[in-house]
Amino acid sequence: MLWPKAVKERIKAGTDREIVHSYPYRSACPSTVWGELVDGATEELFFAGFTNYFLWLDQPDFVGTLRRKLKQGCRVRFLLGDPAGEVARQRERIEDVALQVSTRIRITLEHLEKLGPAEKLEVRFSSATDATNHVSLSVFRFDDQALVTPHLARLVGHDSPLLHLRRHGEAGMFSRFAEHSEELWSRGVRVPAVVSGG
Repeated sequence: MLWPKAVKERIKAGTDREIVHSYPYRSACPSTVWGELVDGATEELFFAGFTNYFLWLDQPDFVGTLRRKLKQGCRVRFLLGDPAGEVARQRERIEDVALQVSTRIRITLEHLEKLGPAEKLEVRFSSATDATNHVSLSVFRFDDQALVTPHLARLVGHDSPLLHLRRHGEAGMFSRFAEHSEELWSRGVRVPAVVSGG
């Protein structure tokens, strides 16, 4: 049976079916979406934003939520930019906002320290050679779903677009972004001051 063109254009049948939703701004994605994705993850939470700062504002008692997920056996990873790195300094000059990139990263580190040592908690800084690729693309993974933000020019993260993806097989958009963040993670530098596990 041949589908009418109008129907074909409205039904996701190829790799685009991995796109659950798109938002013109990250800040347009409801905080409930983030909360549901975190709560629903049972194996893997991977926060690979350059600062991840907004999570502590967006999600009530996020430290408590992460502590609960860790106790349930969920692996929790944070890949951050190095607050003392050259790319962080460059980004501060580009953004030119009061709450600087390095400060936002240090706030995340401060919150992570409240979790205390945890076997499945891992924190790394992206390597100096990967920092430019890291600062330009944030990938947040929740088992087989992800929220992805490509950063635009001088805009801060909340003003950049966001894609909500769900994996539907290999080599789709979800896998491509997951591979990107895993590659950055593989060369990342461990942050021992935050955690003793992992």
